[in-house]
Amino acid sequence: MQPRFEYECRVRILVAEDERDLADLVAVGLRRHAMAVDVVYDGAAAVERLAVHDYDVLVLDRDLPEMHGDLVCRELVARGSRTRILMMTAAASVPERVAGLGMGADDYLPKPFDYAELVARVQALGRRSRSAVPPVLTRHGIVLDPHRLQASRDGRHLHLSLKEFAVLEVLMRADGTVVSSERLLEEAWDENADPFTTVVRVLISRLRAKLGDPPCIQTVPGAGYLL
Repeated sequence: MQPRFEYECRVRILVAEDERDLADLVAVGLRRHAMAVDVVYDGAAAVERLAVHDYDVLVLDRDLPEMHGDLVCRELVARGSRTRILMMTAAASVPERVAGLGMGADDYLPKPFDYAELVARVQALGRRSRSAVPPVLTRHGIVLDPHRLQASRDGRHLHLSLKEFAVLEVLMRADGTVVSSERLLEEAWDENADPFTTVVRVLISRLRAKLGDPPCIQTVPGAGYLL
C-alpha cells in the first residue's frame, strides 16, 4: 500500500533565523512536507533573497542580526509583496504580538513552539499566498490530486516520489506550454539545486517511464519540456 502523505500545498519558504541549529532543523522538517525551503541567518541576507525569489511564506525571527526582523517585515510590506510573513520570537507578550501583527506580519508564533503547529501555520499561509487552483488536474488521461498527493493515468495508479509528483504538477499546470529546466528547479527543488546538473533530465526520464505509453512529455530542445 502506498504511504499516505499530508499534502496541503507545495509552497516555497524562506526561513530567516539566526539560531543556526534551529533554522536548519525547521528547514529539514518543512522539506519533509514537500516544501522547498531556503535558509538565511540574518536580516540583510533575508532582504536580498526576497528581492530575487518569489517566496510564498517568510518564517521570520524577529530578533535578527545585521537588519532587525521588524525592518525586514516593514520593507516586504512596503513592496506590496504577496509573500506571507510568519513572525517568530521569544517575546510572546500580548503587546509584542500586537506590535508584530500591526507592522504587517500575517501570523505570530511565540518561542518555544510546537513543531506541528509551525507546519500547520506555514501551510495555511501558503494557501493564502496562492490564487485558487483546480483541486484536481486532468490531462492526457492523467489525473493528479495535489491535496491527496495521488496520481493516475487511464485508471492506473502512479507510484511517484515527491519530486516526480512536483514536476508532473508543474507540467500539468503549464497547460501545454513549455516549462524550462530552470523553472522546474525553482518550483520543485530549492535554491541549493545546481542548475548545471542533469537532475531534471534524469527525473523527467524516470517520470516518462512511470507514465508509460503513449509518451506525453515532449522535450523542446533548448527550451524545456511540455506535457
